[in-house]
This record gives sequence, C-alpha cells and structure tokens, in this order.
Amino acid sequence: MSHSQNTTAAGPGAEHQPETLKRVMGPKLLLLFIVGDILGTGVYALTGKVAGQVGGAGWAPVILAFAVALITAFSYMELVTKYPTAAGAALYTHKAFGIHFVTFLVAFAVLSSGITSASTASNVFAANMVAGFGWDVSGTGVMWIALGFLAVIAAINLRGVGESVWFNVVLTMIELSGLLLVILVGFFALGSGSADFSRVLIFETADDKGVFLAITGATSLAFFSMVGFEDSVNMVEETKDPRVFPKIMLTGLSITGVIYVLVSLVAVAAVPIGKLSESETPLLEVVRAGAPGLPIDLIFPFMTMFAVANSALINMLMASRLLYGMSKQNVLPPVFAKVLRGRRSPWVSILFTTLIAFALIIAVTTLLPETVTASLGGTTSLLLLAVFAVVNVAVLVLRKKPVEHEHFKAPTYLPWIGLFSCSFLVGPWARLDELIQYQIAVALIGIGVVLWAITWLWNRSVKGASTKFRNPEELT
Repeated sequence: MSHSQNTTAAGPGAEHQPETLKRVMGPKLLLLFIVGDILGTGVYALTGKVAGQVGGAGWAPVILAFAVALITAFSYMELVTKYPTAAGAALYTHKAFGIHFVTFLVAFAVLSSGITSASTASNVFAANMVAGFGWDVSGTGVMWIALGFLAVIAAINLRGVGESVWFNVVLTMIELSGLLLVILVGFFALGSGSADFSRVLIFETADDKGVFLAITGATSLAFFSMVGFEDSVNMVEETKDPRVFPKIMLTGLSITGVIYVLVSLVAVAAVPIGKLSESETPLLEVVRAGAPGLPIDLIFPFMTMFAVANSALINMLMASRLLYGMSKQNVLPPVFAKVLRGRRSPWVSILFTTLIAFALIIAVTTLLPETVTASLGGTTSLLLLAVFAVVNVAVLVLRKKPVEHEHFKAPTYLPWIGLFSCSFLVGPWARLDELIQYQIAVALIGIGVVLWAITWLWNRSVKGASTKFRNPEELT
C-alpha cells in the first residue's frame, strides 16, 4: 500500500482551471496507477498476522476489509467527479463543514498515516534484506537497518524527486509479479500435494479471543492492505477524462481484492499457521514451502524490498509535502515551509517527518519487538478509517450543495453503511494491540495540535494573520 500525493502547487484558482496540470492519464494508465497504489506493504507483511488471528480462514477478514474499502470508494467516486480537484479528503471536509480546525485534523491524520505507513514499509524492507542476504540479525539489528533505509529515503527526498507515472507503472508490474509468483507457487504446491488446502476452512482464534474480536481485529489489520485507492483522486487533474474514475476505481479495487484473497488462500494452504503468523516475511515462507527445489526464494526478498521501498518513498514524499503545504497555509509554523535553495525541496518538513518515523520505529521496537509491523500497520488503518468515516459524512452533507456539471452519485445507503463500518473498525474492539495503536495515533495528532496551537498564538500577535485554510487545494 502507498499514499501518493500530487506535489504540484495548484494555486488559489485551481478548481476553476482544470488544465493547470498536464492530462496524460488514460483509462489503462489510471488503472495501473490505482492497482499499484493499493498493492504494496500490507499484503507482503501482514498476511501471516491476519491468519494468526483467525487461523486458516485468513481470507475472510480480507474479504470484509475489501467490502469496507469498496463501500467508502463509492463516496470517493462521487466526490472526485463532483469536485475534480487534486486535494482529496481535506478538500471534501472543508467544502462540507467549513471548519478550519476539522480540516486541519483530517489533513494531519492523512499526513500521520503516511508516516506510519512508511515506518511499516521500512521495517518490512529491513526484514526482507536480512532474509535475502541470509544475515543472522534480529530485533535491534533489524531496527537499525530500517532506520538506515529511512535515512536513504530522506536523502532522496531532499535531493528532489519528480514522480513519474511511468516509473510507477514499472514498480506496479514488479509488485504484481511478486504476488502472482506467490499464487503460482501456491497452486504448484497444491498440485504436487505439498500443500494442505483443507486448512483454509479451519477457523481458529488467537489467544482465546472470541470469534467477534478475532474477526474484527483481523479485518482492521487487513484493511491496511486495501488502502491506497483514496490517493488516486489526487491524479484527477492529470486524467484525460475524470468521468472514467468510478469504473476504473471499481476495476482496480476488484483486481487487487481477487489477488489478495488468492494470496491468503495459498499462504495458509502452503505454510502452517503458526509458522506463517510468526514470520516477518510470510510470503517468502510460502515461496520456500511451495518451490523448495527452485532458487525463487533467493530472488523474492529483493522483489519485496523493491515493492515496499516505493511505498515508503511515496509516503514520505506525501507527508513532507502536506506539512509544507500546511505551513504555507499559515496553519503550522512557517519554518516547515523552508526549502533548499538549489533543489527546492522542503528540507525542514522532510527532516521533521523523518525524525518522527525514526522515533516510531525505535519506540515500537523497544516496547513491542514481536509486533512492530502489525502495530504500525494497524495504526495506519486506524487513522485512515477515521478519515474515511469523515469522508462518508461529507458526501452526505455535500448532497445539499449541488454543482452544475453531471457527476457520479453513490446510492444513498452506501455512505451510511460506510460511516458505520469505518467508525466500528476504529473502536477498541477492532484493535489487535489497541493500546499501542491508539497511543501512536493520539501522539501523532497531538504533535499536530500543539504545532497548530503555537501557530495560532503566534498569528494572533501578528496583525491580519489567521490560522485558517485559505484554499485546501494548496496543500498538494
């Protein structure tokens, strides 16, 4: 999963100047972009953790998470065709409620989810590097590799990265190839008799949890694999015909949903649940078990590293640019708007978001060394589920504010179901490590609120200044 964010400044009149950005994406390119945006860290890292909560029926939470994502996608499809501007949830929230602090909270929650997602990807990268090179490293050693990887991401970000749609296509093909390889190896194992397909029908809860807690907890974790579709709305100004968004988004979600279910099925069939759930590289275990005589397991860790590295880079790009954008809006301290003279990259924002990611990895590794990936991935889904709940409310409120052009309209009952399901999965009953996930989320949002309060107090002392979003489109 990745959170790509269009980093081109749109300017105050962006909504009335749809040709500000070059429209280069046709339906096929948009489909590849959406599929690539959804595929990523989640399925590579958390397949085993999900199965560990419900046993062989690990495919069930994946289907439930897909259903929740699909319902909320209908709200995004209505809003992106109604307001074809690259600003996403912050724009929809601002248009629906017009409350600057609420808009800020949504924007900072999206920013924070990018940091936690990149931290998750960094840990997965480190685990696969260790497996790929056969190093005898664990715990703190993996943490230092993850921190080193994040430092490299920050260096690339500081140098300045112009995101290329075609580069994303190449990375998408690598991600797809890795997952299709897992599926093929799994079916090969089934055909050769080395896999036990009967395991997929065994429902077994972890730690004596009830069925309800096991399913909801696993679903909220599996949801991390399904996010990414919401970021595609940031490409609307670069899409040749925004009206194709609903069909392409539904197609992209369906493709990834089928791939995820197949991966979940072959994973639990090929590898015993205990071994699968304890591994930081679960899909590598599937490849090793399904094709023991082939050197595929030597290549697969590096394919995974490449896939999650792209997720980490895009997420840190998004987080630093959102921080920069909010600083330019005078809702965060002006220091975050400082850029390097030559590269024009927001160096203070990049360093700040990187330091937060460092702190997250160190803290979670120290407190919960066995569940680093699950805790950080679960926090990402927690933050985004809260944002999705707000978006589902926004689409209902904005029904009272019609626009002149035709646009997609979701069935009215879907945003209501989306609101209920997303809010439900935010609750403590849907958290596997509820305390640490809430602590991380509250800490991150708390940092934002403190910075906002400092800026508000500072702006009050400056005549004419205010802590308000003048134009949410300027965030991107």
